[in-house]
Amino acid sequence: MNEILKAMEERRSCRSFLSEQLKESDLEQILRAGTFAATGRGLQSPKIVVLQDPADIAALERMNAAVLGNPAGHPFFGAPTVCVVLAAADASTNVEDGSLVIGNLMLAAWSLGVGACWIHRAREEFASPEGKALLKKWGVEGDYIGVGHCILGYPTGEFRPVKPRKSDYILRVK
Repeated sequence: MNEILKAMEERRSCRSFLSEQLKESDLEQILRAGTFAATGRGLQSPKIVVLQDPADIAALERMNAAVLGNPAGHPFFGAPTVCVVLAAADASTNVEDGSLVIGNLMLAAWSLGVGACWIHRAREEFASPEGKALLKKWGVEGDYIGVGHCILGYPTGEFRPVKPRKSDYILRVK
């Protein structure tokens, strides 16, 4: 089977990570894959902010948990790297563009033996004054929306088995 199709069929979300930081070569390949995601009219509206400092990750995780309604939660599951995917607010396909970036990040990660998971609530985080202050601190200029987070790290164990696909997933109209 084609390796890309195989990765698409086998990829699973990871929610349990080793504390070991990603090898730079793995991270570079994953990020590069994200930059080759399709974007509306080829405008490349997304931006990927990579966090690896535990204090930065903890601050963002607290914001995310608060949006979730569980301030004591840990929605980043101990991942040592968090990629924040933003997209230009004025791009008509900003959510779609950022979503494709996250999809590419997750597939590339899987192909390299790196665990990944899409974590929501970035839109709410970066619409808030605290989120806008973080963007400024990180040097993100312009008007961006949060699309999502792709948490990355080496997995600690097994993944859930593949669920069977529903029988009416595809409808062919002839």
